[in-house]
Amino acid sequence: MTISRRKLIEPQITPFYHVINRCVRRAYLCGDDPYSGKNYHHRRSWIVNKIKQLAAVFCIDVCAYAVMSNHYHLVLKIDTEQQKKLTPQAVISRWLQLFNGHPIAVDFLKEGQVGAEKQQALSNLVTEWQQRLGSISWFMRCLNEGIARKANKIRSM
Repeated sequence: MTISRRKLIEPQITPFYHVINRCVRRAYLCGDDPYSGKNYHHRRSWIVNKIKQLAAVFCIDVCAYAVMSNHYHLVLKIDTEQQKKLTPQAVISRWLQLFNGHPIAVDFLKEGQVGAEKQQALSNLVTEWQQRLGSISWFMRCLNEGIARKANKIRSM
């Protein structure tokens, strides 16, 4: 039975995790696909570039990775100290590198402050995003979704 990452990951016990992601339906992520005869080697650079981008944004260090024909492996280290030290501005600017920003957060970055009526909403956003910046599940979500969308877009052409 599969157990969600949220229940498996406990950074207090160990910050290091080995993560594997596989393709479905005998699909090939990289290299030569013997079923279709197509070569997908160019996707390897997509994955490596996305891993580097996410490692710069998240409070997660990539210790090692291996990209195979139909799966990849990552050894990740959650940097809880870095995550705790992030200022609200740093949290928001990191999050905005990956996602569209909430108007309150965008206003805060532009103005350096928000009105008292928006302060609690901003605080809630920053707390949520800061937690996500140390989450392997969110890291993997960002990695997998971006690669899948790009591959599907090209495949449907």
